[in-house]
Amino acid sequence: MCDYSLHAVATRPAQVGETLITTTFRGTSTRGFASESDPTVAVCMLPGTELAFADNVRYDNRWIWTKTTGFRVGKFNQIDPHIRDRHHDAIEFPDGSHVLVTQLCEGQRATVLQLPVTHHVAEPAQKEVERRPAPNPLFIG
Repeated sequence: MCDYSLHAVATRPAQVGETLITTTFRGTSTRGFASESDPTVAVCMLPGTELAFADNVRYDNRWIWTKTTGFRVGKFNQIDPHIRDRHHDAIEFPDGSHVLVTQLCEGQRATVLQLPVTHHVAEPAQKEVERRPAPNPLFIG
């Protein structure tokens, strides 16, 4: 998924094994993930996508100082999806803490380790009914 504020930015889904970079998208104040080879296209993820960062994750609250999480791995998730008009995309860390994607410092590299399992609802296959001749009620054997 991509945050609501990226509706005017071209997007594509993440792929396992690719390395992404955190960036601010032109024309927005929102940060997210993009490929280094095409930084204008936002790379969207499903909740549960696992990421490995090259270094401990750094983030800010749009102030002067940045903070470091102490983690290099995290899982993409969404927080407070019921609240409209706010950022929901976040990285959840092994200790249960999370950081909004839009707060990640620019230029960090992350590799997509694993995509979440998605279940497709398949139509049930029709069982082949074994055809046997109906018993003849008049036949006494």
